[in-house]
Amino acid sequence: MSNQEAPVAADSVPESCCPGLLTAPLDEEQAADLAKVFKALGDPVRLRLLSMIASRAGGEVCVCELTPAFDLSQPTISHHLKLLRQAGLIDCERRGTWVYYWLLPETTDRLAGVLTRTAHA
Repeated sequence: MSNQEAPVAADSVPESCCPGLLTAPLDEEQAADLAKVFKALGDPVRLRLLSMIASRAGGEVCVCELTPAFDLSQPTISHHLKLLRQAGLIDCERRGTWVYYWLLPETTDRLAGVLTRTAHA
């Protein structure tokens, strides 16, 4: 797994967008930041990977446990994981020859906030 490209920071999803889409229209920058995250989630393989990582007991999972769940090559799985990292949805750490992944809940919490209707909306 390459660390050449920096992930989108979790705080790149602006706080001002978190009250929800019904509160105020998104400006161009907010829409562009959110689109990066939604684009990363727009693939079934990436959604499954995110679900596998998020639901893992202990909070992290080795790539060696993710790859066998798919009929895809290891480089393809690594590419999907890289896109999830760049979107700020997951992070990782190399330990010896393996890479371990975990969810960044602040990003998913922000997404939930954007999509949640307020009681008075």
